[in-house]
Amino acid sequence: MKCWLLMSAVILAPLASAQLVEILPDRKNAFPISLNVEREWGTDPALTQETPAASSNANPNPWTLSLITSGYIVPDAQSYVSPDFSADRGWLHLEARYNNEALETGSLWAGYNFSVGKKLVLNATPMVGGVFGNLNGIAPGYLITLTYKRVQLYSQGEYVFDTEDRFGSDFSCWNQVTYSPLNWLEVGLVSQRTRIYRTKLDVQRGVLVSFTYKKVNFTTNIFNLGWTTPTEVLSLGLTF
Repeated sequence: MKCWLLMSAVILAPLASAQLVEILPDRKNAFPISLNVEREWGTDPALTQETPAASSNANPNPWTLSLITSGYIVPDAQSYVSPDFSADRGWLHLEARYNNEALETGSLWAGYNFSVGKKLVLNATPMVGGVFGNLNGIAPGYLITLTYKRVQLYSQGEYVFDTEDRFGSDFSCWNQVTYSPLNWLEVGLVSQRTRIYRTKLDVQRGVLVSFTYKKVNFTTNIFNLGWTTPTEVLSLGLTF
């Protein structure tokens, strides 16, 4: 009996070692696969992009605010300052002006912003305003900006219907074409028609130079140089 047991042990030992040799290689091949799976999961681009978005609490201001103050140095007439404050949110445009339609006169405006184009971009705002002070009336108006690369056409106009004197109704506008050789510099041509003061030219024309630093802009406009006594308009703009 002992002899049979000894012979069985001798026969089964090689078989067991052979099975062990066949199992061990499979375990070695499986180990790197589990590592590769974890490495790919840890660098999943979707997870990398979603994590900052989920933890971000930033809420940027949806309003764009602008204040432009212009000083008019008028020869042989009263010089004056004209502030213009605007607020934009999406399609909505709100604006308040003073000394724009007439001296000691304010106006409040509401308009609709829209934009079309990619390379040649048109931004336009049709609007309507109420005028009150030395001049009282209702005024439809517009803002238009046409931009192509570094060249820009800007136009602002309004027609005031005088509610007290129908013969006092009038059209005024400001137009300019500028070229920007540098990000902080603009040069161009400018024209305007205003009812606040009169010159020998019904439509005044001139040149402008504009400098921008971050959210601050300073512009010098010189009208009527070479035609009559020049009028200078200095503008300081802030965007916030």
